[in-house]
Amino acid sequence: MKLTLFDLDHTLLSGDSDALWCDFLIDEGMLERSTFAARNADMEMRYKAGTVGLEEFANFYLGTLAGRSPEDWEPLRQRFLATVVVPRVPRSALDLVNRHLNAGDLVVLTTATNRFLTELTAVHLGIAHLLATDPQLESGVFTGRATGILNMREGKVTRLQAWLTASGQQLRDMDSTAYSDSINDLPLLQAVNHAVAVDPDALLREQAVARGWRVLHLAR
Repeated sequence: MKLTLFDLDHTLLSGDSDALWCDFLIDEGMLERSTFAARNADMEMRYKAGTVGLEEFANFYLGTLAGRSPEDWEPLRQRFLATVVVPRVPRSALDLVNRHLNAGDLVVLTTATNRFLTELTAVHLGIAHLLATDPQLESGVFTGRATGILNMREGKVTRLQAWLTASGQQLRDMDSTAYSDSINDLPLLQAVNHAVAVDPDALLREQAVARGWRVLHLAR
């Protein structure tokens, strides 16, 4: 079986879901621009450099959900998808996903961004399987923290292997391909048979050239 793994942010999506969500909440008047925008930019910069701490990254963005239930957030989540996410998914990204789906591949969207923000994006992309960082709920309310293994760096490989094992499959038995833009996904790209760097950051581009990986540019 062919397994195809897609990162989301800056790979299929022109932008970062977490950073865009924060900008969206600022525009909606739910976050204070003067105090939050700089922290958001710093977090995004350190993520791109591969230097941000895993829990620091996850909990910073999950903190934007804290104190409200999924039902409370649903109208804003739907508007975020329609007005921010969908316009930033290029036709070339949809065509790439559809080529793998039409070929009968097992296609998985795997992202460090939390499940609540990305599950609607997966539906828009036509991808039925999503691996994402899971937000913690207590009494039906987001705590602002993650639960379980974070779907980031080595955690993407751990989560993928656990997901495959649960369905009686093993990564080593599959013809696997992964697409990503980020040096943070180096463990995942090393774990598959075919690694594709999509509009890669500078650090990943160096690795792709050194390892002979394909470099793909999606029209934006």
